[in-house]
Amino acid sequence: MNSRRIRLAAVSFLNARPITYALDPERFEVTFTEPSVCADLLAAGQADCGLIPVASYAAQPGLRVVPGIAIAARGAVKTVLLVGAVPWPRMAEIALDDASRTSALLCKLLSRAQGFAPNYLRVDHAEAARAARGDRGALVIGDAAFDLSGYPYVYDLGAEWTRATGLPFVYAVWAGRPDALAPADIAALQRSLAAGLAARGTIARAFAEGRGGDAKIFERYLHNHIRYALGSDELAGLSEYFLRCHRAGLCERLPEIAFYETAPVRARVRRDALSAAAAGERLCDQDAINLYESAPLGELGCAADARRHALHKDGVVTYIIDRNVNYTNVCVTRCKFCNFYRPPGHPEGYVLSREVLAQKFRETVALGGVQVLLQGGLHPDLRIEWYEDLFRWIKSNFPLILHALSPAEITHIAQLEGLSVEKVLERLHAAGLDSVPGGGAEILDDAVRTEVSPLKCTTDEWLAVMRAAHQLGLPSSSTMVFGFGETSQQLTGHLGRLRTLQDQTGGFVSFFCWPFQSEGTRLKKRDDTSAARYLRVQALARLYLDNIPHFGVSWPTMGPDVGQVALRYGGNDFGSVMIEENVVSTAGAHFMMDAAAIERQIRGAGFIPRRRNNRYQYIS
Repeated sequence: MNSRRIRLAAVSFLNARPITYALDPERFEVTFTEPSVCADLLAAGQADCGLIPVASYAAQPGLRVVPGIAIAARGAVKTVLLVGAVPWPRMAEIALDDASRTSALLCKLLSRAQGFAPNYLRVDHAEAARAARGDRGALVIGDAAFDLSGYPYVYDLGAEWTRATGLPFVYAVWAGRPDALAPADIAALQRSLAAGLAARGTIARAFAEGRGGDAKIFERYLHNHIRYALGSDELAGLSEYFLRCHRAGLCERLPEIAFYETAPVRARVRRDALSAAAAGERLCDQDAINLYESAPLGELGCAADARRHALHKDGVVTYIIDRNVNYTNVCVTRCKFCNFYRPPGHPEGYVLSREVLAQKFRETVALGGVQVLLQGGLHPDLRIEWYEDLFRWIKSNFPLILHALSPAEITHIAQLEGLSVEKVLERLHAAGLDSVPGGGAEILDDAVRTEVSPLKCTTDEWLAVMRAAHQLGLPSSSTMVFGFGETSQQLTGHLGRLRTLQDQTGGFVSFFCWPFQSEGTRLKKRDDTSAARYLRVQALARLYLDNIPHFGVSWPTMGPDVGQVALRYGGNDFGSVMIEENVVSTAGAHFMMDAAAIERQIRGAGFIPRRRNNRYQYIS
């Protein structure tokens, strides 16, 4: 613990009370005030850490964010309201509550996007609820919004944002100087939120007793309208907000989301590790190795199925319709396990033309596809401008999610251009990149990687790309390819590196694993790649990766029937229809299914099929 108490500036509104509910008074000295004042105290050095508006985070470089905690909402938030006597398009002027910075920028951003150009003035927080009159609207935030009445036009800006983007909106985060918080302090903040979430009814009743009003309304507000996680969806919404504000000239710089480092959660060795893991306790590495090497396969599967059920109680198994487009097969890394690549200058090398790509994308849309998985070789002549132009062209012409470029490709582009990975991702995101696939992980152990892919990115480089993507709000998948002769320690070490990064960023939305396919490759099979081993790895990963929500099954490599069984070994996603696939098929995987066949497999395993997007949201 620090020698002196850490000075916190915390929002005084109801929506922040679950976050501050159980702050340790021996560790923290707390000042409760308005959101904008929290930011001012932090900027003036009068607070070490503040629950500050995200717009203030963008304006103060060098801050760090506490992982996992936010004041956010998906859709109507109820306490960020634009009100007036006339409709929004007819508001000649809008009074902005001076307690707000994030919501004030959001109001300007949404107004501009709809072609409205009102004048703006700042008014005192206490006056904002009465500031609307004639053709002047007013932005009202916080608890004052509960008392609004008499305005014929009320616009919930949280609902307007989600309607425009499909994403949650993040209003505030804990942020401070890089040296302000130690891992133990971050853990204390997270414990306070956990206690507050469990006490939302108590918080609502106390709030109602103090100011009047219906406690049930306040409790519904805390449960149904405010989100307190800072996960992949929230980070995506935050990144989109920063990007749109930057493009509109409302903020000078496009900030990266930099997190405080957290200490890995230590798990103790348990006598009955399998039942503990099934109940959701965290596995330590030695327990994981013991289970992997010794647990009966059926018992391991039952434990993983219990975790799947605990995480996904609705009985739904998802899938996506997309197309895996390999834009080039030219590659300089010469991985021994790859039968797809061609070296530069090879007569069979290609880069797909826009005409070919357009035909593929039109066909994808016609077949109900919502995403393109765009990956290729590490081509020495394709510069970052080529990718930016391609991404803008795709997003301008086709209604497709762009899930593109593995960490190896991102690292390759950065090296070609002499740019940082962060800058490459920032530029690609601005051009249309929606999420990052987890390809190229194989086994995240440099001894294995040196043996099978010595020219590909290292373990640390792969993880650095994912960390940077998550900090920009770009979600990603994570993967493992096993069967290279790796040890149990190397396999569990791979999982441990994913879990540690996920603890820090929350950016992995899914995990997929599959065994090495050796047919036609220079690297001959020398390891167990059977269905039984696949199911063992799948089940162990579901138990170990307690912080990654979605697990896909690998039917393209193992076959539909094994994929169906894997749904009872921890899987809750049947992956992709994959209108096209070129890489693993060149190494011996030849299974293909359409949507109807996938839904039959899902129902046959006793689940309800639902289509999804890249964020695992259900779609029609």
